[in-house]
Amino acid sequence: MKSRLLLMVLLLFTSFAFSQAFDVKGTVLDGSGLSLPGVNVKVKSSSQSTTTDFDGSFKLLGIPKGTTIVLSYIGFRTQEIVVSSSIITVKMSDDARSLDEVVVLGYSSKKKRDVTGAVSIVSSKTIEDLHPIKVEQALQGTVAGVSVTAQSGSPGAAMDIHIRGVATNGNNAATVFIDGYQGDLSILNPSDIESITVLKDAQAAIYGVLGANGIVLVTTKTGKKNSKTKVSFNSSFGTQETTKKMSVLNATEYALLLNESYANGGQTLPYPNVSGLGKGTDWQDEIFNPAPIINNDISISGGSDKITYTFSGSDLSQQGIIGGSKSDFKRNTARLSLGVDLSSKIKLQTNIIYTYLDRDSLNENGLGSVLFNAINTPSTLPVRDQNGNYTLVPSTPGYGVEIINPLAQIENTYNDYKLKKLNGSVSLTYDVTKEFKLTSRIGFNTGNSIRKNFSKQISYGGKVFDISRSSVTQNTVNDNDYTYDFLAEYKKTLFDSHNIKAIFVSTSYKTWGSGLGATGYDVPNNSWQYADINLAKGTSPAGGRDVSSYNYDERRISYVGILEYDFKGKYLFSGVIRRDASTKFGPDNRVAFFPSFTGGWVVSEESFLKDNSFINFLKLRVSYGVLGNDLIPNNGYAGLLDGEATYVYNGALVNGTAIGALPNSKLQWEEAKKFDVGLDFRLFNEKIDFTADYFIDTRDNLLIPRIPVSAITGVYAPGASPPTMNAGSVRNKGFEFAINYKDKISDSFNFNIGYNITTINNEVLEVANSTGYTDAGSFGVGQPLPPSRMEKGQPIGYFYGYKTDGIFQNQAEIAAHPSQAALGSVTTAPGDIRYIDLNNDGVIDSRDRTNIGDPIASVIMGLNLTFNYKNLDFLAYSYASIGNDMVRNYERTLTDVNKSNYVLGRWTGEGTSNTVPRVTTGATNNTLFSDYYVEDASFLRIQNVQLGYTLNKAFSDKIGISKLRLYMGVNNLYTFTKYRGFDPAALSGPLNADNVSQSSVGSGIDNGFYPTPRIYTMGLNLNF
Repeated sequence: MKSRLLLMVLLLFTSFAFSQAFDVKGTVLDGSGLSLPGVNVKVKSSSQSTTTDFDGSFKLLGIPKGTTIVLSYIGFRTQEIVVSSSIITVKMSDDARSLDEVVVLGYSSKKKRDVTGAVSIVSSKTIEDLHPIKVEQALQGTVAGVSVTAQSGSPGAAMDIHIRGVATNGNNAATVFIDGYQGDLSILNPSDIESITVLKDAQAAIYGVLGANGIVLVTTKTGKKNSKTKVSFNSSFGTQETTKKMSVLNATEYALLLNESYANGGQTLPYPNVSGLGKGTDWQDEIFNPAPIINNDISISGGSDKITYTFSGSDLSQQGIIGGSKSDFKRNTARLSLGVDLSSKIKLQTNIIYTYLDRDSLNENGLGSVLFNAINTPSTLPVRDQNGNYTLVPSTPGYGVEIINPLAQIENTYNDYKLKKLNGSVSLTYDVTKEFKLTSRIGFNTGNSIRKNFSKQISYGGKVFDISRSSVTQNTVNDNDYTYDFLAEYKKTLFDSHNIKAIFVSTSYKTWGSGLGATGYDVPNNSWQYADINLAKGTSPAGGRDVSSYNYDERRISYVGILEYDFKGKYLFSGVIRRDASTKFGPDNRVAFFPSFTGGWVVSEESFLKDNSFINFLKLRVSYGVLGNDLIPNNGYAGLLDGEATYVYNGALVNGTAIGALPNSKLQWEEAKKFDVGLDFRLFNEKIDFTADYFIDTRDNLLIPRIPVSAITGVYAPGASPPTMNAGSVRNKGFEFAINYKDKISDSFNFNIGYNITTINNEVLEVANSTGYTDAGSFGVGQPLPPSRMEKGQPIGYFYGYKTDGIFQNQAEIAAHPSQAALGSVTTAPGDIRYIDLNNDGVIDSRDRTNIGDPIASVIMGLNLTFNYKNLDFLAYSYASIGNDMVRNYERTLTDVNKSNYVLGRWTGEGTSNTVPRVTTGATNNTLFSDYYVEDASFLRIQNVQLGYTLNKAFSDKIGISKLRLYMGVNNLYTFTKYRGFDPAALSGPLNADNVSQSSVGSGIDNGFYPTPRIYTMGLNLNF
C-alpha cells in the first residue's frame, strides 16, 4: 500500500514537473518592427541554442518555465529574456556600436570595449545604406582620419585609401586584408561584406611590414548555424551625368578676345566680322552624355548544426559619361563561403572569390586628354566639316600641336583590359583544449590579365597624335601571391581577475608573376576588328617586332609574438614583437625587429564611476609602435641589366642592354613610428558615443625611389634611373574627433547623427640627398622646372613657384619694381603679372620661388544623418576637405585656343583689372608657374541622399517574402567649392615605380580631371 502511495506521489510530481516545461516559439524584431533573421538564441548556462529564420522565428524544445534565454546579434544589444509562456516576441534594441561587438584585429579579436588601439568599424548596415559602387566609397566621410581619393572619375578607375595623411612620395595606400589574406577591394561586391575594420595606429603593428600605411580589414558574410536557407536579391538601375561644366568662351566671346589678342600683338585681326558666330560649338555638351549603370547581386545562405554556407554572385555594368562604351566597366563576381565542423574540436572555413573585370578607357587626365581638348578647342569650330568628317583643329603655332577634335579622339581610341582573378582563403582550427587552439590558414590571389591597345593610322593635320602606321600592342600578365599563417593561441584566466592571451604567429608571403608584351604594325584594313599581333605583320621602325617580357619573385617571412592582458576588464595591455625579413633588401639589411604596445584603462569600471547615470562608459587609450615598410620596387639593392644601350660593333650600330636603375646595397627598412592617445566615452544611456585621438606618425629612413643623383653616373640613358635610397623623414600629427548621437523619439521615429573631423599637420623633417629636396610633376608644356617638391620644413608635395602681387598698371610701376628680365627674354609691359622679390636682392629670378600651395588637406570631415519613420527611411551622407590647393593646368597657354570665361575680366588698361593679365599674341612671362594658377580646392560634398520604403510585414508575409524595400537616391549630389575645375577631389599624381599607386609629390595638378559622375538610382532589396 505504501509503495503504491509513493508511486502516485512520484507520478504527480513528475506530471507537475513536465507541466512546467514546454516548447517555446518566438519572434525577434528590430526597432522598427521588422523581423530579424540570423539572431543567435541560446539557453543560458546550457549548450542548447538555435538561430532565427528569415521570418525572425525560432523554436526551443522542452524549456522549463523561468529559464533565461540570451539573444545576441551584431549591431544590437544582447538581451536576456525569462521564459514565462510558450509564445514570446522580442524587440531588440539597436546598438550599432555595441561594446560587446567583436572586433577583428587580424590574428586576434576583442570586444569593442577592450580594444586599446585607434580602431574604426563600418558595419554591413552602413554599406547596405550607401549602396556604393566600389567598397572604398563606404569609407569616405564615415571613418575619422580616412581619406579616399579616386585616380579618375571614369568607371573602374582605381581608388586610394589614405589613413591619417600621406608620409612618403612612394606608395601611401593602406593595406587591405580580406578574411585574413592580403587582397584587393576593387574585386569585391560590396553586398558581400559583413564589416570593415580600420586600424590606424600601433594596433596595425600586428601586420608589421604591411601596417605602415594603416590596415583595412574586410570580413565577408558567412552563413548562420541552424538557419533556413535565406535568399537575398538586390537590384538597382541608375543614370549618370557630369556634376559640372567649365565656363569657357562661346564663339562670339572667343572671336572678340582673339581679335584683341592679335591687335595687342600688332597682328591682323583673325575675325574682322564676328556677327553671326553666335555661341558656336559647346564641346563639353558634345562629349558629356548621360550614361547608364546597372547593378544586380544575389546571395544564398544558411546552415545546419555542422555546416554553414553562403553563395553569392553579382553583375555590375557602368558606362562612362565621356565616350559611352569607349569608357565603360564591367564587374562579375562569384563567391563561396563554406564552414564545416569536422568534429567538436576541428573546424574548417573556406572563402573563395572569382572576379571578372572588363574595362575600356580613354586618355583621361593628362595633357592631351579628351577633357583637355574639349576645354581648349575653339567654340568657333564645328564638330564636322562640310564633307561630314570631323573638323581638324588648325596646326598653326597659336593652336599647338597637341589639341585635336575631342570627338575624333574618342572615336579613334581603342583600349581594352580584361582581368580574371581567383582569390580566397582556407583555414583549419583545432581546439586542443578549452584554453589552447591552433590555426592554419592559407590565403591566395591569382590573376591573369590581357590588355590590347590599337593605334589607328590617322592624321589630325600635323599634330602629335598623328599616326603614320597603324599598330596593335598586346600584353598578358600573370600575377600570383600566397600568404601562409600558422597561429598558436593560449588564453587563461587566473584567480578570476587576470585574463591572459598569448599568440604566436608564423607567416610567410610570396608574390611572383610574369608579363609578356608585343607590338605589331600595319593592322589589316586599319581596323580594330583586325587588331591582332598575328595579323599585323609589319616590322617596327628598328626592324623586327617590338617585344618585351619580365618576371619577378619576392618573398617575406615573419614571426610574431602577441601578449594580451587585462585585470577585471579595467586595465588593458597588449604587446607585439615582430621579426620581419624581406627580399626587397640585401642580405645585410634583410631582417629587422619591430615592437609595439597598446594600453587602456576602463575608467567607468572603477567604483567612483560604476553606478554613474551620466557616464555609461569611459576608456583611456595609449599606443606606440614601430612598423616596417618595404613597399618599393623589387631588387633595388642589386644592379640589373634592364636598360638600353647602343654601341658600335664591327663598324655597325648594335642595340644591347645596360644597367637600368642604379643599385643601392645599403637599402634598409623604412620605419613608421606611431604614437596615439585616445579617449572613448558614452553618455546619457549610450545615446552619445564620442571618440577623441591625438596622433603623431613619424616615418624615418624614408625609402625614396629615383632620388636625384649626379648626372655623371649616366642615369639618363634609356631605361636607366636614379637609385632608391633611405633619404628622408616625414611627420603627420593631428587630432581626430568622432561623435554619434542616436535617439528614439517614439515607437515610429528614430534617428542617428554622426560627425567626425580630423586635422592633419604634415611636415617633411629631412631629405638626405645632395640637393636637400626632390621634385616631380609637370606644369604647362615645355616648362623644365617641376612644380612640386619634397623639402625639409615643408609639407610633402607642396607647390613650388612664384608669388604674385597683382598686375602692373603702368610703366611707372614696372620701373619702380625689381627687374623681371631674368625670367625670360621678353620685356615686361603694363597688364603683365607682377612677381614678388622674396629674397630682396632686387631681381626676380628662380631664387624667388617659394611655397605657393599645398595639395594635402589640413582638415577632413564627415557628417551623416539617418532616420526612420514607420516604414520610411532616409539618409544623407556628406564629407568635406579643407585647406587643400590645386593647380589649374587644364588651360593651354596659347593664343588661339579657347579660354575660361574669367579672362573676360582681363586687364585692358590702367585700373581695369588687378587679377587677370592682358591678352596678347606676343611673348610674356605670364605663363610661368605661380600662385596665379593655384586655387583653393576646399570643398563640401553631399555624397549620398536616399529615401526608402519597406513594405509592411503583414503584406510581405502574404506574398511569401520576408522583406521588400524600394529606394531611390542620388550619389554625388552636389559639391560646394570655389575651385573652377571639374572636381576639387582630383588629387591624382605621377605613377610610382610600382605603376599602380600615385605619388604625393606631383599630385594636385589638374590636367582636366575626368569628374566623378552624379548618379540617380532606383533599386530594391528583396529577401526570401
